Amino acid sequence: MKVHSIPSGMIQTNAYLLVDEGRAEAILIDAPGEIWPKIKGVLDAFGARLTELWITHGHWDHTQGGAEVVRETGAKVVAHPADRPLIETPEIMEGFMGEKLGLEGITVDQWIEGGEVLSAFGEDVEIRHVPGHCPGNVLFWFSRSNQAFVGDAIFAGSVGRTDLPGGSFETLAQSIREQIYTLPDHTVLHPGHGPATKVEIEKQHNPHVPA
Repeated sequence: MKVHSIPSGMIQTNAYLLVDEGRAEAILIDAPGEIWPKIKGVLDAFGARLTELWITHGHWDHTQGGAEVVRETGAKVVAHPADRPLIETPEIMEGFMGEKLGLEGITVDQWIEGGEVLSAFGEDVEIRHVPGHCPGNVLFWFSRSNQAFVGDAIFAGSVGRTDLPGGSFETLAQSIREQIYTLPDHTVLHPGHGPATKVEIEKQHNPHVPA
């Protein structure tokens, strides 16, 4: 599995395109604005077909390009039901931000819960629910390759904001300690913004949520 980190959209949100060359299939994790032209080139280069779109949470910067991706590829959409209003009726998010963002709702095909296991490229992927930044924030943990895609729950040396509706720092801190810090120390964390980090680094050095 090749992981392509592709920042896109108004605030450079990370999308992750996972490509299995042997199967010629790909999964996209999050869909910021203007992401389709960027991933299309990668898909074409590998001769791969995008089969699924996994959404870490419903905030606009992670979903703005989702409807276009689905139209172009027919990808199956996966997300947590706590963020259903944000994903299906994104004008709610426009109300939070106080501006029109040109958002389009996305139809989710499979609602997932923490503790469930998905299959991707022959590998088990554990879903962990990590609310606090957003009610439906989840992480996708590829246990065999020790990589976790965490949305905006945690960043390198920081954590997600909790001042939007549905946010709670106390909930976020609990989620980080119980769902992220309990992953193996060498697990690579791929956040929604900024560079990758590791569990052991954040446990030792994250100033916002000490282990």
